[in-house]
Amino acid sequence: MSHDSILIIDFGSQVTQLIARRVREAGVYSEIVPFQSAEAAFARMQPKAVILSGSPASTSEIGSPRAPQAIFDAGIPVLGICYGEHTMCAQLGGAVEPDNHREFGRAFIEIAEDCKLFEGIWAKGTRHQVWMSHGDRVTALPDGFKVVATSPGAPFAAIADENRRFYAVQFHPEVVHTPDGAKLLANFVHNVAGVAGDWSMSAFREEAIARIRAQVGPERVICALSGGVDSAVAAVLIHEAIGEQLTCIFVDHGLMRLGEGEQVVTLFREHFNIPLVHVDAADLFIGELTGVADPETKRKIIGRLFIEVFEAEAKKLALDGKPAKFLAQGTLYPDVIESVSFTGGPSVTIKSHHNVGGLPARMNMQLVEPLRELFKDEVRALGRTLGLPETFIGRHPFPGPGLAIRVPGGISREKLDVLRQADAIYLDEIRKAGLYDAIWQAFAVLLPVQTVGVMGDGRTYENVLALRAVTSVDGMTADFYPYDMTFLGRVATRIINEVKGVNRVVYDVTSKPPGTIEWE
Repeated sequence: MSHDSILIIDFGSQVTQLIARRVREAGVYSEIVPFQSAEAAFARMQPKAVILSGSPASTSEIGSPRAPQAIFDAGIPVLGICYGEHTMCAQLGGAVEPDNHREFGRAFIEIAEDCKLFEGIWAKGTRHQVWMSHGDRVTALPDGFKVVATSPGAPFAAIADENRRFYAVQFHPEVVHTPDGAKLLANFVHNVAGVAGDWSMSAFREEAIARIRAQVGPERVICALSGGVDSAVAAVLIHEAIGEQLTCIFVDHGLMRLGEGEQVVTLFREHFNIPLVHVDAADLFIGELTGVADPETKRKIIGRLFIEVFEAEAKKLALDGKPAKFLAQGTLYPDVIESVSFTGGPSVTIKSHHNVGGLPARMNMQLVEPLRELFKDEVRALGRTLGLPETFIGRHPFPGPGLAIRVPGGISREKLDVLRQADAIYLDEIRKAGLYDAIWQAFAVLLPVQTVGVMGDGRTYENVLALRAVTSVDGMTADFYPYDMTFLGRVATRIINEVKGVNRVVYDVTSKPPGTIEWE
């Protein structure tokens, strides 16, 4: 089954992915392609409409990016956003100039004329909040266009050529700071382009199963389970498609949260009855990591050992000396997008999963990546249709190197055990308070610092534990979660009373930027 689609041409904006997310939230399939390959993608997809993204570039610069002329000649709707408006005007006979009155942040626009883009959302004469981020502005419109909205800093805040169904806005409707932005994008795809909202996870599931069967045929597939949501959803989907042809290998490095290794084994063996090889490699990993303080060295050790252990287990699975031909991994759409060089260098079609980097080339296997068209929230939705429990699907993100990067400084088995217990108490209290789903990620960090404390009549000299909790949409930016102090006090008391080796608890109130979410 093929779906009507929207092509999004990326000129380098930091928020292009949000355009695709908003379009998909409206039930319409969309793809992002860099402007260098937009013409080929346009011919391949034959989309019902095109959206032109923002960009850090200026149309006044020599060699600045442009949209393929073919999209303007195709008779389909086109929406330009910020730089997309500029290049549309520049290419169709208007004018764009650097602006002395730049706008960054919240702004208000006045609706000057009714148009189909605003239908049912914004009426003529009304005023609305939007998000601006531009240094250039349109100074002359191409023939056929009219101004439909203005702002103090952007006389051409929104323009329209209703006959050709070309629309452009100076502001960014894809960001949450434009409150009605998602409605505008839905209006564009449904009302202007006439695309039905028929793209859903149920539809994707059926089509993905057919694609997996066609790709794999009678061959065998092995899947590297990390214990995370992405690889788990990929494995369950592939198992639904090919059954016993799939074998999962779960390399348990001993760096997971409390009880998670057992949870993965139970989920796959008992709940889904999927063939699973569980390798308890904790001694190997922790042995090589003991005393290692540099975070990059930790990552390299974990990556190397994972490949060595996985490769050895995969060889044991070879039937009649014939190894599996396919390797499954949970590559997501943001990985695919980020791996394409915007500057025009060689394109790399995948960014390897954090746990299986290097495996495809080393093992001479073909990849099965059934999630490579999906965003993280879509993967969770797919997991729900596949019957994965909400307690698993809804878990906070967890880094590939696991607790190794939540113990700054040298690692030891004892430190990992202390951190695991404290982290479990912290998450337990978050759940009891009903805060788990309001927080994007929460975890504890065992600091390489010891402080003096008093317990009973005795003096202690023990570890400091830091708590971290952030709100975010995609992890690119994040704010610390504003806990009530009573909650923090309750968590700290439990940890100090129940976890031997911790006598002080602190809370990290750093946002991203300037900090990162993880400490290493």
